[in-house]
Amino acid sequence: MTHIESPAKKRIAMVAHDNMKGEMLGWAKEHEEALKQHVLIATGSTGKLIADNTGLTLERMRSGPLGGDQQIGAKISDGGVDILLFFWDPLEPQPHDPDIRALLRIAVVWNIPVACNRASADFILSSPLIQTSYKRRVPKY
Repeated sequence: MTHIESPAKKRIAMVAHDNMKGEMLGWAKEHEEALKQHVLIATGSTGKLIADNTGLTLERMRSGPLGGDQQIGAKISDGGVDILLFFWDPLEPQPHDPDIRALLRIAVVWNIPVACNRASADFILSSPLIQTSYKRRVPKY
């Protein structure tokens, strides 16, 4: 094992399934000022929804089913994402479920915090660690 330092200005990836996009947008609006302090990355339609309805700037990947989940996974493995906010819908089958599982797996492998709902996102954003650099253990590569 080795360490990667997550900077004080976190790189936060935001992903939401269709039935959870409204929940993600509501959460982003509620925390807009805090999120402005960080670098935001999102899958295509989630990023567009947030950018169109808030004052937040996001780097947009492709939509999840078109490879956006995999693009974010690649950024995680390259050390370019510090936190994953993935509001997924456990009640709706997803045709790109293998991509979703791969994204969650890579987040665990690279030891980044993952929020799968509004409550866990609130806990992550309110942690004192969000404003400081943080050394996390990662696989030796």
